[in-house]
Amino acid sequence: MPKRWHIQPHDQAVVAGLERSAGVSSIVARLLAARGLTAPDEVRSFLSGSLSDLRDPDLLPGVAEAADRMLAAAKAGRNIVVYGDYDADGMCATAILMNCLEAIDAQASWYVPDRFEEGYGLNGDALESLAKKGASLVVTVDCGIASVAEARKARELGLELIITDHHSFADTLPEADVLVHPRLPGAGYPFGELCGAGVAFKLAWAIATRACGSKQVTPRLREMLLKSIGFAALGTVADVVPLLDENRIYVKHGLECLRKRGGPGIERLLELAKLQEKSQLESEDVAFRLAPRLNAAGRLGQAASGIELLTTADAARAVSLADYVHELNAQRDTLERSIQLAAAKQARDRFDPEQDPALVLADRGWHAGVIGIVAGRLAEKFHRPIVMLARDEHQGRPAIGSVRSVPGFDVHAALVTCRDLLVTCGGHAAAAGLRIEDAKIDAFRARFLAAVEQRMPAALRQAQITLDGEATLASLTLDTVQQMEQLAPFGQANRRPVLCASGVRLAEPPRTIGAGARHISMNLVQHGAKLRGVAFGGADWLDLLPAPGQPFHVAFKPKINEFRGRRTAEMEIIDWRPDGIDVSVELPLPAAVLS
Repeated sequence: MPKRWHIQPHDQAVVAGLERSAGVSSIVARLLAARGLTAPDEVRSFLSGSLSDLRDPDLLPGVAEAADRMLAAAKAGRNIVVYGDYDADGMCATAILMNCLEAIDAQASWYVPDRFEEGYGLNGDALESLAKKGASLVVTVDCGIASVAEARKARELGLELIITDHHSFADTLPEADVLVHPRLPGAGYPFGELCGAGVAFKLAWAIATRACGSKQVTPRLREMLLKSIGFAALGTVADVVPLLDENRIYVKHGLECLRKRGGPGIERLLELAKLQEKSQLESEDVAFRLAPRLNAAGRLGQAASGIELLTTADAARAVSLADYVHELNAQRDTLERSIQLAAAKQARDRFDPEQDPALVLADRGWHAGVIGIVAGRLAEKFHRPIVMLARDEHQGRPAIGSVRSVPGFDVHAALVTCRDLLVTCGGHAAAAGLRIEDAKIDAFRARFLAAVEQRMPAALRQAQITLDGEATLASLTLDTVQQMEQLAPFGQANRRPVLCASGVRLAEPPRTIGAGARHISMNLVQHGAKLRGVAFGGADWLDLLPAPGQPFHVAFKPKINEFRGRRTAEMEIIDWRPDGIDVSVELPLPAAVLS
């Protein structure tokens, strides 16, 4: 289904005023105005974002008491366990606190639950096992805020429990000794969108200053904090939290710390991801090339390898682990492609992806750790909420499901209407998870589709691309794109600028590039100007694009390509339209969607 193009309106007077008051170029002024940033002080803060703008860690609810308790436990020689999570954010958060505890010579270890046997979050059996092994204080990272029964279990076992998390609450808060959370009810912290690693960094910072009795910390602890802010940047990008406020500062400064101080494991991963020669890391490098490698370990049940990679000082061991994680990512990629092909075929053969309000796809042999990625890709492809169910091959266990939504639709609310058919479910507006008995899948499919049909407005059933404006190829110089880069780091809630160009032509037939020939490279010309464009995942366009010399329109992200020390402007093409359609006019919704 074609996407609607919407060019963001702008007030030229506001743009001109911002250009004068903030001392920025007209291009940057327009992009800032499109993001609602028009006050000069706000603009300067957004563009500079220094580390000194990070709030004092003691302001984060629960941090002060948690830091006091952890430091006291360390000085007493008690056994501290960092209880982590198996995604990249959880791994980074675990590494941050482990590095902090090591730097104050605490007796500490970490634990991460088995994704497939124990599932997400605190586990009562695991807590019992840790208590038997001598654990005295358990501190969670990136999990635990909804673990009401498990917190009660910890108290029964005599464990001191500190929960640090950023996820949604259950109906009641867990009875832990301390709760550290940026959105803790009644606390009023001004920025509630920190990820698990961002919260862990605040706690590590507070522990470091208390260990030194001063805001000025020792060289050893300073080095730990600089390394930790790199991990906080990695976790922030990987967890797709808004790149605003403190998250923006973490990433803006943490990417360089990650590159220079990430340790031998990160250094090897950067090499394997072909990022080691770049003059500077970008948030997209982390999002699409580094974080997926760590997440692959978690998805395939090997999160322990990812955490050890981040924490070990043994260079040889770190390289070996990075190589292993890289291989796991290749396995994940192969699994993902296989499952995506099968799921897309099932969608077309058994259902109607153009008319059905949602798709519920199920099969045996699908890997439960990968179906979430595939659900996300299919939701983007079909612009429908997608449920992927990995059915147990021996029919002895419930199917494991992952749900992904489209922008603007609360898929969790639709899922809750089916709760009586499910073994378990949870999540948020954009993504959710569930378990369901085989015999109830058909009934669930009917109920879920009906809920989406009732709740999802027609306007959300067609993807929309929001454009910052129109540009000519001649205007896309290296200097112009570098000006746009002032708004980086780009990501959630601060997207890279998207522009369109009219009447471009292919200079020659496009060619496939990359592993599996899934991407295409093309040279575009317009009024004598020529620019390279790359369409990731655009191989399906090969037989649809106009012949060389025929005009068409493209929507794209201006980017800088760095190769062997040479920097050039190019386009990441995200959509195209045939000639004859005015790019300034939105395509109407199809009649079938409007009806």
